[in-house]
Amino acid sequence: MLKNFFWMCSGADTDLLQKCSKSEQVKYAGIGATVFFTAVMAFIASSYALFTVFDSTYIAIAFGLVWGLLIFNLDRFIVSTIKKQGKPWLEISQAIPRLILAVIIAIVIAKPLELKIFEKEINQVLLEKKNGLTLQNKEQIALQYTPEINRVETEIQNLNDAISNKEKEVNDLYRTYITEAEGTQGTLKIGKGPVYNEKREKHDDMLQELQQLKAENKKQITTKEIGLKSLREKQNLQTANTQPIIDGFDGLMARINALNDLPWLPSFFIFLLFLAIETSPILAKLLSQKGEYDLKFDNYENEIKTWVAQQKNQREELLKTDILLNNKVYYDIGEEEKTYAYKKQKAEELMQFQSDAFYQNQKSIL
Repeated sequence: MLKNFFWMCSGADTDLLQKCSKSEQVKYAGIGATVFFTAVMAFIASSYALFTVFDSTYIAIAFGLVWGLLIFNLDRFIVSTIKKQGKPWLEISQAIPRLILAVIIAIVIAKPLELKIFEKEINQVLLEKKNGLTLQNKEQIALQYTPEINRVETEIQNLNDAISNKEKEVNDLYRTYITEAEGTQGTLKIGKGPVYNEKREKHDDMLQELQQLKAENKKQITTKEIGLKSLREKQNLQTANTQPIIDGFDGLMARINALNDLPWLPSFFIFLLFLAIETSPILAKLLSQKGEYDLKFDNYENEIKTWVAQQKNQREELLKTDILLNNKVYYDIGEEEKTYAYKKQKAEELMQFQSDAFYQNQKSIL
């Protein structure tokens, strides 16, 4: 049963193979097995590739099955259309378009499996790219918010500096009237004299201005800090919203590009392996000698061609004979006086009917 299935996969005539030798049967079973397992590899490869696209096992298996059947049908067609004719150059020229198609199929099959085989290395390349994209994304978002954040921070710093400067002035005035009272500076007189009172009043006025400045600046600083916090929250939110896009940067095209960043030699050898698998049925057909099956198949085709040619010639001869007989019959009929008189009578009756109809028509008009 398995042998018959592989014969079917090879595209051979199973009835003819049943009458062939064991070697012929084994050869075509091997060709059919190669076609079948190539389709299985195509199913696995396409299912994995589609899984990376749709992220759904059922969709990947469904489309993978369709793709595997398509590859199976193509391979079976390619193998079954190559016929042994005993002329190598003619067979090679016949196989060149099929070999080109086999190369294309091998590339399509090999690429998804390469993605699976080198999955860990590809993940490492994608991780590096994602990290780079994350940093680049943060820098681009920061360019949108940093100028405004720096401006607000500068304004807050200026308000704090204004308070600090005013506090320094108040402290300096405080030391001035204290040293005046101690007699260590100023008039050098100990006690709270007029100069002391003047400096104390100036300090008190400045202290009141400081308190008022603190109240005003603190209010502005609070407002600006709220705005600064809002800017930073917006920046963090935009960064968080765009990060899933970067995290999802692992689709089919991204993985193919990451595979291209890896050394090409291992991928090339895998491609050669699948190319050998895909072209092996064709090469087996080309390299094998014309065997018993090919001779019987040619004999069967020649029988059909001969029978078709005989039927065609027979129909042509029948047509020629029928034409000659019809011509002779009508010629003989035309020579008979009875036929002539009958046709003349009918023609006269027809002319009378036409004349009567014309007369009646004209009469009704008048």
